[in-house]
Amino acid sequence: MPIVAQSTETADWVSRFADDVIAESERRAPGKTVVVASGLSPSGPIHLGNLREVMTPHLVADEIRRRGHEVRHLISWDDYDRYRKVPAGVPGVDESWAEHIGKPLTSVPAPAGSPHANWAEHFKAAMSESLTALGVEYDGISQTAQYTSGVYREQVLHAMRHRRDIDAVLDQYRTRKPAQAKKSQKPVDEAELEAAEGSGAAAEDDGSGGGAGYFPYKPYCGRCEKDLTTVTAYDDDTTELTYVCTACGYGETVRLDEFDRGKLVWKVDWPMRWAFEGVVFEPSGVDHSSPGSSFQVGGQIVGIFGGEQPIGPMYAFVGISGMAKMSSSKGGVPTPADALQIMEPQLLRWLYARRRPNQSFKIAFDQEIQRLYDEWDKLGAKVADGSALPGDTAAHARAVGTAAGELPRTPRPLPYRTLASVADITGGHEDQALRILSELDPQHPLASLDEVRPRFDKATAWINTQVPAEQRTLVRDEPDAELLGSVGEQGRASLRLLVDGLDANWSLDGLTSLVYGVPKRQAGFAEDAKPTPEMKAAQREFFALLYRLLVSRDTGPRLPTLLLAVGADRVRKLLGA
Repeated sequence: MPIVAQSTETADWVSRFADDVIAESERRAPGKTVVVASGLSPSGPIHLGNLREVMTPHLVADEIRRRGHEVRHLISWDDYDRYRKVPAGVPGVDESWAEHIGKPLTSVPAPAGSPHANWAEHFKAAMSESLTALGVEYDGISQTAQYTSGVYREQVLHAMRHRRDIDAVLDQYRTRKPAQAKKSQKPVDEAELEAAEGSGAAAEDDGSGGGAGYFPYKPYCGRCEKDLTTVTAYDDDTTELTYVCTACGYGETVRLDEFDRGKLVWKVDWPMRWAFEGVVFEPSGVDHSSPGSSFQVGGQIVGIFGGEQPIGPMYAFVGISGMAKMSSSKGGVPTPADALQIMEPQLLRWLYARRRPNQSFKIAFDQEIQRLYDEWDKLGAKVADGSALPGDTAAHARAVGTAAGELPRTPRPLPYRTLASVADITGGHEDQALRILSELDPQHPLASLDEVRPRFDKATAWINTQVPAEQRTLVRDEPDAELLGSVGEQGRASLRLLVDGLDANWSLDGLTSLVYGVPKRQAGFAEDAKPTPEMKAAQREFFALLYRLLVSRDTGPRLPTLLLAVGADRVRKLLGA
């Protein structure tokens, strides 16, 4: 799918990074495949903040691919990392999993009932499925496989030979106090705090400690499999390494030129991989980008491995608005799978594409999702008629497809808020939903709900999982006789005007004109007259009366949609006609 050519002044952030990455790749290795990278730790549910780690290089890689260059997007699954803690609220997991803390993630049992071989595979699978739905093309690399098969053996030996050089770099930062964060005027976002904690950056290990000197390598114990080990001796000539486990007391001497049950510490491991894979572009979160943290330190250590630091923009947090109780009880922020349950992949891609990496944004799980979809549909209309700004046009194109083609889309994308209202009112009865949706535009009725899928299914899921029960719409079975008896003459007249106009206006547009027009007609104004403040007040009063008579509340779904859903005969009955 082509992206409209843009000048420097109007190019979006993706295009600008693509320019830089292509130029840097050509400087390093002319004519070679461009390599961009992401890293994900399957230590628990991989959340929407982590998704930015993938989407940022994905969008840049896809732009490079659209320009005809060969590009690889590597995703390193950090599944050989240690298991740090038992995440709260994960189904099938209890405190007994604490006995595995310190083991590689691939050595920890999967949650009870999982079909997957281990903890890491369980959480990788959910993320992989989401990335496929989002159209993300990547090469996945298991760090367990890399280390245990000996792929990094020479890199490990090289790091051990140059451990004093590595130690000298790290030592520049060990005595520094962390910079005090500036006080923010904004309230603390709990989801952002949890996202930061989930990255593990706060516990970054540089391999320091031990009376025998500094060692950038940590073996997993041969008995208990935990990394609570201390290297007590190492011989550069023979590569004999001796360690002792502080957890179980086990110790042994191994030859590192044939031993594959351990890994480089994180602040050394990451720059080693940059050099090994030839990474030109890899973003990092704010937690990895502060002074003395892994990205900055890695920029100095990577040279020891003969490589260069990649272009590495810092990306800001992704917040969540309106997490339902069901989601928050999981003990973590929502995952891409949670988002894709209630929104189409195109919308989720757009949220990441339209904001520069250093701009934070929120993903809506509350009523805001309806406004977001309205904005998305308006953008689509502007793109179609050529009135969208170049940057917005580019973001839209990146959202709806990739270099490989367009993502599957809803054939007839009716407004999300309308679909949600219909799903709410009908309570899952598809025949009723089809009847209502067919009556929205009688000139072009739906033949099947498949025409509005998957958007209709996403809206239905949002109603069922994110809207509290007390906010769901329940249409009355019988008229509210007491309320009808208390309505004054003007109110009764407005109800008669509405009922008399139902048959002639039985479509979404017709009913919209009718419900807004009744108060105007009562006041002697033409239906196309601009409402005055007094007229708006009269409309609000009329709408509240209709809601109370139909659903026993002062508010509800948009009235035209609600009327269509209830049906003309039932509307007449409930309004006392």
